[in-house]
Amino acid sequence: MPPATRRGVLGSLYAGNARSVISRGLLATRSTNYLVVLSGFFEPIFYLLSMGLGLGALVGTVATTTGQEVPYAAFIAPALLAVSAMNGAVYDSTWNVFFKMNYSKLYQGMLSTSLGPLDVAFGEILLALLRGAMYAVGFMIVMQALGLNLAWTALLALPAVLLIAFGFASLGMAITSYMKTFQQMDWIAFVMLPMFMFSATFYPITVYPVAIQWVVQALPLWHGVELVRGLTTGALSDAMWGHVLYYVVMIAIGLVFTTKRLKALFLD
Repeated sequence: MPPATRRGVLGSLYAGNARSVISRGLLATRSTNYLVVLSGFFEPIFYLLSMGLGLGALVGTVATTTGQEVPYAAFIAPALLAVSAMNGAVYDSTWNVFFKMNYSKLYQGMLSTSLGPLDVAFGEILLALLRGAMYAVGFMIVMQALGLNLAWTALLALPAVLLIAFGFASLGMAITSYMKTFQQMDWIAFVMLPMFMFSATFYPITVYPVAIQWVVQALPLWHGVELVRGLTTGALSDAMWGHVLYYVVMIAIGLVFTTKRLKALFLD
């Protein structure tokens, strides 16, 4: 295949060949330890079985943001669906990118060809998005089998989780591009775990004091949880457009910072 020619305003950044990065990533996935990949899929399912079905028998029903009473399992299942998409995207866009950037020097090799930094950013983010989408689709099937999708709008949860995965993958790669040591990478888990526990995942946000609610509402996962929960329970509101806008901005910021960072590291 002849090398792509860079033209236009983005000529120095984009050759329109992100598919080459994706193809290379899919070929490399053949040698991946699938047990490690599958662990990210089963983690939220175990939470659903233990807390949603086990603890849910004691909790009964819980009110959503719009005041709709739903079974506890149907309350936390969409939150875990958003977490599933986040996990798949973040795992692929952080540790994988960290090794490729700092040890295998893969991006340095890619950028010595006709590929631009935006090709590499797009390709890697779409690969992470693919992993997040696989987790989310699998979890959605489990939800359907357990009768936890309460409205036809649950179908729209699939594009919603793709948006969530895209947002986390984009921002995850941007942040990872600034990491230099393993100790710095530990900060990602340090942030993700409390965000997972406190983003209204297992209980309504109203249990927190007002000041803490503002902090929770600033977290990206809370917006994903509210968006997916509204779609799977049928508790729709205009606020859902705000959640969508949050992720659109998150994706744009991640793409811009990742592209600039790759250019600064390997081309300038």
